Amino acid sequence: MSTSFSPEKTALLLVDLQNDFLHHKGAYARGGCANEDIAALPGHLKPLLEAMRKRRSLTIGTLFTLVPGRAGEPIVSPHLMSLRPFLTRGDFAPGSWGQQVVDELSPLDVTIEKVAYSAFYMTRLEWVLRKLQIDHLIVGGIVTNGGVASTVRDAHVRDIHVSVLSDGCAAFSRQLHEEALAGLKPIAEITTINSVLNAL
Repeated sequence: MSTSFSPEKTALLLVDLQNDFLHHKGAYARGGCANEDIAALPGHLKPLLEAMRKRRSLTIGTLFTLVPGRAGEPIVSPHLMSLRPFLTRGDFAPGSWGQQVVDELSPLDVTIEKVAYSAFYMTRLEWVLRKLQIDHLIVGGIVTNGGVASTVRDAHVRDIHVSVLSDGCAAFSRQLHEEALAGLKPIAEITTINSVLNAL
């Protein structure tokens, strides 16, 4: 990791590492969308999470959420429904098991419900970061070309420095993952979990 950082002004942001995405009983596994690279992320990220906790750095998890609408049916964007037609009532529901961060990475200091790719869109994330004087995010999670990339770009326009963990993120294909990282290089530092551990 080329950039030195202050632990008290740095947060580890874990994007959408939730049961419904990763667990073998979650919505995505039920729908046939399990992915080995994504499933391996909690194990890769846990040592860094523990190190950040010891240094009292803020840990944040985003919770992709399908808000119930009419008759309790989830509000799903047409784009997402075309990609994931198996999503149904109860998946990613507020307060549900599926919505929660996987046990291996729990508990986190702060969780942020989100309804779109970016963790900044219509959420309290920026408010939390400003109140706690966080000016540097270390980002891991899923998917590299979706929630991770959108969140990183939104952090950049807010003048928040971002370090993206190349081995702490994943997508549904290695090609999408690598292309997304390449696209983020002009606005973020691309680093690794071990590099951040060494910097700590």
